[in-house]
Amino acid sequence: MDTMDNFILTEKTDNVLTITLNRPEKMNAWNASMRDMLIEAFETAEADDEVRAIILTGAGDRAFGAGQDLSESKTFDADRTESWMGEWKKLYACLRDSSKPIVAALNGVAAGSAFQVALLCDLRVAHSGVRMGQPEILSGIPTVTGNWVMRDMIGIARTIDLTFTGRMLDAKEAYEWGLISRLVDQDKVMSASMELARDLAAKPPVAMRLNRQRIKEVTQEGYEDAMQAGVRIQLEAYATGEPQRMMEEFFAKRAKA
Repeated sequence: MDTMDNFILTEKTDNVLTITLNRPEKMNAWNASMRDMLIEAFETAEADDEVRAIILTGAGDRAFGAGQDLSESKTFDADRTESWMGEWKKLYACLRDSSKPIVAALNGVAAGSAFQVALLCDLRVAHSGVRMGQPEILSGIPTVTGNWVMRDMIGIARTIDLTFTGRMLDAKEAYEWGLISRLVDQDKVMSASMELARDLAAKPPVAMRLNRQRIKEVTQEGYEDAMQAGVRIQLEAYATGEPQRMMEEFFAKRAKA
């Protein structure tokens, strides 16, 4: 297994590459360095002809990913949000542009931007203890890209529900909504993901690439709109100071707990 400053681990098994988010002590929440390393891992996978499928998972048994590391984003000002959205666009483009199918092996919580990344994968394998959702409003952060990726998958009514309440879905409800593709026992998540990835890797590669390309094409307009709107909306939100204030309150409450 290769390490990239330990924030991202990669391991190739035959023609399947497993990429692991590796900040388990932070529930695999990402900062700028971790996002950059994840982008590099996807770019390396795309250039490797031996890789025919990818598994994305998280280290530990608590979280696939907790989303944005709030200890980083609480320091942002309005000007920083524009480059922040650019970083997310680059990461999301890696998943959308990949010619290889991507399986998310959900080993725990998938929240916020990690929830969105899971939905940008092609298929999601999870166990009954997994929880998924878009709790950004609880930190004073408006949801923009999350609305886009959720709406195409679950419709506007359910998107409003998750966006406005910030509630987390349990695995049963997420499976019923179609957000989880395969529900298996906890100790079978990785083996089931590998079996699925190997099945996808065995499919004709040109047809697979063109299928992914077409999915990208039919969702491109919404993606571009979300990314452009994200800059405008996050600039307005951070200019008010509300996200920074809500995140400081979160850390203050956690320190007292």
